[in-house]
Amino acid sequence: MKECHDSKWAGHPGIHRTLALVGDSYYGPHMKDDVEAYVKTCLVCQQDKIERGTPAGLLEPLPIPHRPWESVSMDFIVALPTSEGYNWVLVVVDRYSKYATFIPAPKECSAE
Repeated sequence: MKECHDSKWAGHPGIHRTLALVGDSYYGPHMKDDVEAYVKTCLVCQQDKIERGTPAGLLEPLPIPHRPWESVSMDFIVALPTSEGYNWVLVVVDRYSKYATFIPAPKECSAE
């Protein structure tokens, strides 16, 4: 499998072509499964090739809020130098007015 998939003349051809190249010289009862597992765990193939599948579809926007603070987004800014016992910042943004509130938080702050 290594010669039919990893060598310079083969060039990491994928599952079906590797199976055809191996099948020209060898036969085994679970050869397809072995070739598929080998190609899926190939580091070069994982880094260079993308999974082909159906497109995810169109994005749908969030509904527009009708009044302030009806819809907010929250995020953490982390790994800051400690100041007055706090080293994280909780950022809360109102989606209607785009007003941001920055709340100091300790590192032990949970999602709740």
